Amino acid sequence: MNVHDTPGKAATLSYAGKEPQLPVRSGTLGPDVIDVGRLYRETDCFTYDPGFTSTANCSSRITYIDGDAGVLLYRGYPIDELSDQSNFLETCYLLLYGELPNASEFKEFEQTITRHTMVHEQMTRFFTGFRRDAHPMAIMVGIVGALSAFYHDSTDINDPKQRMIASHRMIAKMPTIAAMAFKYSVGQPFIYPRNDLDYSSNFLQMCFAVPCEPYRIDPVLTKALDRIFILHADHEQNASTSTVRLAGSSGANPFACIAAGIACLWGPAHGGANEAALDMLEEIGTVDRIPEYIKRAKDKDDPFRLMGFGHRVYKNYDPRAKVMQETCHEVLDNLGVKNEPLLQVAMELERIALEDEYFIEKKLYPNVDFYSGITLRAMGFPTSMFTVLFAVARTVGWIAQWKEMIEDPEQRIGRPRQLYIGPDKRSFVELGQR
Repeated sequence: MNVHDTPGKAATLSYAGKEPQLPVRSGTLGPDVIDVGRLYRETDCFTYDPGFTSTANCSSRITYIDGDAGVLLYRGYPIDELSDQSNFLETCYLLLYGELPNASEFKEFEQTITRHTMVHEQMTRFFTGFRRDAHPMAIMVGIVGALSAFYHDSTDINDPKQRMIASHRMIAKMPTIAAMAFKYSVGQPFIYPRNDLDYSSNFLQMCFAVPCEPYRIDPVLTKALDRIFILHADHEQNASTSTVRLAGSSGANPFACIAAGIACLWGPAHGGANEAALDMLEEIGTVDRIPEYIKRAKDKDDPFRLMGFGHRVYKNYDPRAKVMQETCHEVLDNLGVKNEPLLQVAMELERIALEDEYFIEKKLYPNVDFYSGITLRAMGFPTSMFTVLFAVARTVGWIAQWKEMIEDPEQRIGRPRQLYIGPDKRSFVELGQR
């Protein structure tokens, strides 16, 4: 079998004496795509692509990644410009609506999100059904999935108004639910959202305020969290986003789709990567043990791997990592915690990775998970909350992708094919004759 481009933006595939003409599609940026939608009908065979790493399952206007060049764009805007000059809610508007808001549009959007931050009071009782030592992500999956039982007026996916109401509700309520999961895990009372605070400040006060004293907003920490949210807001067709789209393709309500995305994000190879990076730092323990682990990382026969270095998509430097690196050092300087042993290990690992020829040659640069884990740890979040914060940020990306999928006339229910390698047809044998 061979595929070659032909004039007129088409490709010819030769197989079993058949040569179907396959249309070639071109996007705004990135490689062309060979449309194999009619391949089975014309050749009686499928394509085989484990992980779908060479397959586009949709067309999208939301996010663009060039891993070789280290580029990440939200609706055409570079991630470093947004994280430096924008704020998270403005980025949410951009992802949802396709354009940056003007002053009046942003004010209205901000007020809408603020008015939706509270959750139904009866939902507070749900938390008592979980063990105190339950992982916050387990709580998030259950609580977010249960939202559809409380907000029946925004589950009709065929109604554009209901889709938008559901979108606003999830962006607004996700930090409230995440903060409640955190408070429950540490045995503290829930803190209600405040309408006088911005999105990130509100989340921090819901996590760290206590009823017995006023909470002081730290602008450095607020800015850092806002940047973390922007950097993690969307990332093209990753595993959790694809999960949301796949669940949504069946017509499932938006709350169920986001719960499915949260479940997928929980995996250590996806949203749990920053938690895994901190676990690795704790395993190393002290700066004097770093050479031992560097040696192990370079040994291909040793199963040990440095977590938080390199990226499956970015073959060059992760553009989010540069922003996160600056933010990380700003937070550490502000809090004065650079003498903590774990952070000393992290900083020394960073120095080695940026100077060691082995890391440079293999492009194993510290990635966004490495820096975000250190930053969140310094801010006071336990490692179990890292993926929860990722989910808070990624909710807007999931919603934007889900909304785009629902409105796409080409979209059909997801139904991947398979290459069957099991037994051929065989006859049943009675129990006594086996």
